[in-house]
Amino acid sequence: MTDKNTFAEQMRKRTKQFALSVVRLVGEMPRRTEYFVLGKQLLRSATSVAANYRAATRGRSTTEFYSKLCIVVEEADESLFWLEMLQESGLCSDDDLKYIIKEAEEILAILAKSKKTTSSRLLQDPLVSYGSNNENIEFPHREIEFKNSPIRQFAN
Repeated sequence: MTDKNTFAEQMRKRTKQFALSVVRLVGEMPRRTEYFVLGKQLLRSATSVAANYRAATRGRSTTEFYSKLCIVVEEADESLFWLEMLQESGLCSDDDLKYIIKEAEEILAILAKSKKTTSSRLLQDPLVSYGSNNENIEFPHREIEFKNSPIRQFAN
C-alpha cells in the first residue's frame, strides 16, 4: 500500500470516528429545543465530513477528488462552528467538548492542507486529469478565431 493510500485510509477511519463521536454526543443531549437545533446541525455537518471524504477517495479523477475535498473542508469548518456554539453558549461543558473540538480542528487543518496541495498540483498540470484511476486523457482541440479572440474549442 502506498503512502497516499495509507493516508487516505487513515483519514477515512479518522473522519468516521469523528462522526461517530458526534453521533454519541448528540444522542446524550437533553431533549430541549436549543440542543435539538444545534445538535441537528452538528450531526449533519460531522457525518457529511466522513461521507464526503469517503466519496472523495473513491473519485475517478484528481479534479473529482478536489471537488469533493472542497465540500469536506467546508463541512469540517461548519462542524467546528457548531461545536464552538455548543461550548460558548454553555449548553455543553468544556470537558465534554475538549476532545471533539481538538479533533475537529486537527481534521480541518489536515484536510485544508490536502486541499491546497491538490489545488497546486492541478494548477501545475497543464492537462487536467480526467478518467478512471487518474488516467490523463487528452481532448483534441483546435484554435479558432471568434471576434478577434483566439478561443480553444473541442473537436467533434
